[in-house]
Amino acid sequence: MDTGYRPREPQKLIHKAVKDNRFTVVVAHRRMGKTVSAINQLVHSALLCTKDNPRFAYIAPTYAQCKRIAWDYLLNYTRPLGAVANIAELRVDFMGRRISLYGADNPDSLRGIYLDGVVLDEIGDMNPAIFSEVVRPALADRLGWAMFIGTPKGNNHFKDLRDRADKSDDGWKLLEFKASETGLIDPQELASAKAEMGEDKYAQEFETSFNAAIEGSYYGKIINDLEADNRVTTIPREELSKTFCAWDLGISDSTAIWVAQVVGKEIRLVDFYENHSEGLDTYVSWLRDNGWDNAVQLLPHDVEVRELGTGKSRKEMLEEAGLEITVVKKLPVADGIQSVRRMLPRCWFDKNVKQGLDALRNYRRNYDEKRNVFFDSPLHDWCSHAADAFRYLAVGLDESGSDWGQPLTVNNSWIV
Repeated sequence: MDTGYRPREPQKLIHKAVKDNRFTVVVAHRRMGKTVSAINQLVHSALLCTKDNPRFAYIAPTYAQCKRIAWDYLLNYTRPLGAVANIAELRVDFMGRRISLYGADNPDSLRGIYLDGVVLDEIGDMNPAIFSEVVRPALADRLGWAMFIGTPKGNNHFKDLRDRADKSDDGWKLLEFKASETGLIDPQELASAKAEMGEDKYAQEFETSFNAAIEGSYYGKIINDLEADNRVTTIPREELSKTFCAWDLGISDSTAIWVAQVVGKEIRLVDFYENHSEGLDTYVSWLRDNGWDNAVQLLPHDVEVRELGTGKSRKEMLEEAGLEITVVKKLPVADGIQSVRRMLPRCWFDKNVKQGLDALRNYRRNYDEKRNVFFDSPLHDWCSHAADAFRYLAVGLDESGSDWGQPLTVNNSWIV
């Protein structure tokens, strides 16, 4: 049955890796055809699946990206199979099989389903928990496979997956495709791209380097410097130190909490928690279970808004739960970001806050793809909740009057 797909040599290696391994990590240069190979892997696996009602999925960072990047490919390569398309749900059905497109920005849409195979495209732009907490359980019943595919964007959780696949032989496989090795892009075009983009950006986009700072990142360079200075380590808990818990409090989406202890002029980030679509009791229980309920809780100004159903504010509810609440002064986001930049050079991070640290590293300015320019405002994605909570921490500690909170001289060279 001919779908019209003609894989090139790198794509053939991808398909063989998925056939022979349960988990495949593909680090690919730009314009290698990774999305085409991903969609055709799903189609091929669906056709060969012998289980009842096969289900496969393609996941992009956002639902809009799914529709823009992968939907036309899915329609094109399943049309010869007589597939019936459901545009409203971004899925196709053919021969008792189904392939669906999902956005990682709506993890609830993935809960409660089973999967025989899944592709996570540009997983570095997704919440790290999307695989471990949502997708991995969906693969369990039917021993489904997963392929992680993307282009590097700094030292994030995609790099962690890459390293895991490189070191593990337990069902994991790593494939890396550099433009200088695949021969898929004209050498003159590569030379021109390198001249225009600069060494670091070119190495990231075309030579699969994870060393370049994330473009537009607010804090990426500072965090890289902190890591080089061994500021991410095992940090002992100080029972007598002043402790703060800073919240970004969501209602229908995620809530994030940073736990910081102030020891002299050091700010030690010793714990981090984020969850989705849970009530206040979940977060209060987490604080109590981990011994952080006696800390000063720093919350944004909207915690004082009264809810229509109860007539109480969430501040009142948290105080009734026995927490000491401090409402952080409302500042423009840009001012809060500068507060974070003043605070970061004094920070130490425990190894167990990696999810939050990755969010800070990836927190970046919004980008206008049509005009190729960055906006002044931050991109709202999976990083936002952890970054906002950290911003409230910085602003709240600035207000405390501690000598470590005094301003530092800062220039504008930090945006990359």
